[in-house]
Amino acid sequence: MEKLPPLQKVYEAWSALADGRVEMGDGEAHVTSSNQAKRYTITWDGDIYASNDSASYWQGYAGYPVLAVMMKEGRLPYDEKLAQKLAGTDWNALNKKHKRDYEAAAEEAFEAAGFTPEEKAQARADAEGILQTLAALPLQIKRKGRPAK
Repeated sequence: MEKLPPLQKVYEAWSALADGRVEMGDGEAHVTSSNQAKRYTITWDGDIYASNDSASYWQGYAGYPVLAVMMKEGRLPYDEKLAQKLAGTDWNALNKKHKRDYEAAAEEAFEAAGFTPEEKAQARADAEGILQTLAALPLQIKRKGRPAK
């Protein structure tokens, strides 16, 4: 994969999985945003993924809905225990509060979830490993419609 998402998008994908906001179908999935305001559609055929989330549409990297779908498919690994700790995180509010400083938003999410320093380090290492796995895959991200409203 050419362009990788910010590390913190992995954490957003984890919380989508932990919250049960990922609905899988045959070649199509729907992911509801953390504040329940948007519903994204992700489609795939082999190594070509398309999504109408803003990151995938505007930035050209796999946004958290695509990452969550790939984790649910088993194409990307994830630690369910760490993911569960991020259940209920309103990433939309955190990202707005921190003016899209995703690292600061993640730090606040970890603090609110009661992550120990060891769990934070493990989460970072796991997320970096996921991005390395993603980088090695021959994926293409395509635009799909306009971002959800």
